[in-house]
Amino acid sequence: MKYIFVINPIAGNDNKKKIMSRIQSTFRLINDEMIIEETKSVGDAQKIAADYSDKYGKDCVIVSCGGDGTVHEIANGLAGKETPLLVLPLGTGNDFAKKIYKTKNIKVENVIKAFGFYSGKIAYDIMPIDLIDYNGEKCINVMSYGLDTKIETIGRKIAAKVPFLSQQAYSVAIVPALCRSLTYHINIDLDCVDENGNRYKIRQEPLDYTLLAICNASYYGGGFCPAPNAKLDDGLLDYALCHPVNVLQTPPLIPKYSKGDIENIDHLDTGYVTGGRIWTADGKALLGNCDGENFDYKEVIFKVDKKALNLCVIKG
Repeated sequence: MKYIFVINPIAGNDNKKKIMSRIQSTFRLINDEMIIEETKSVGDAQKIAADYSDKYGKDCVIVSCGGDGTVHEIANGLAGKETPLLVLPLGTGNDFAKKIYKTKNIKVENVIKAFGFYSGKIAYDIMPIDLIDYNGEKCINVMSYGLDTKIETIGRKIAAKVPFLSQQAYSVAIVPALCRSLTYHINIDLDCVDENGNRYKIRQEPLDYTLLAICNASYYGGGFCPAPNAKLDDGLLDYALCHPVNVLQTPPLIPKYSKGDIENIDHLDTGYVTGGRIWTADGKALLGNCDGENFDYKEVIFKVDKKALNLCVIKG
């Protein structure tokens, strides 16, 4: 088996060289092959993943060595293919990894050991998971609009300037984000499913809101949790829609939203969707974000892409 370690050299963890050196030492003792590919610009991880998948198919594993942006690109390169993705959380937020490793306090060394990369006894299970298809691109984690996107954007800038803050940069970003208007405007047409499997529509033109998250996984923005019970393989996407709130109403909501205590947020509606359309109410670009990366579409048509990606998960 070939393991392609796709490394984002500017991702958050400063110990990448030391970690890779130790893993290389292990591979010298086993029959599997380790190949290291470093990204140099946006889009490299997607191309690397797609090229190796086309060449080796199920006989290789693409190992994401970065943050959510690297995972996002690799997922786009592997969608619909046999080659699986394995995630080593070496970024700043590592929000998708929080879901698959079931903790907000991820220690990358524990993940590496669990997959056997230090012992040479490499083992994992493969889990086919859903993705979000949006305008032909793929989202593996969360697609969001409004305040959370504003916080994500500001937080990423703070993290880049003050790296030692790590995930705390997103908490710091809340303050400047709250100093602006908290009401945004979009149009929505959502294909929803209730708990009994009955289908219904939510359509509103325009919709005044504070935030909207369409979730394949659970965490984003450095650990906020709009969909604590999201399942990666159920063919459904969770949504969280926060109706307009003012600056005085917001502070009590933030800790609950961070902890995933969404049932106790008065202004929040939640449910399940299989797809839909979201478009701008004023002709300007949407204030949107996908897997930690902003986009500037005026219209997004999305749907759940069932079992579109093979994911390596820890055995047992």
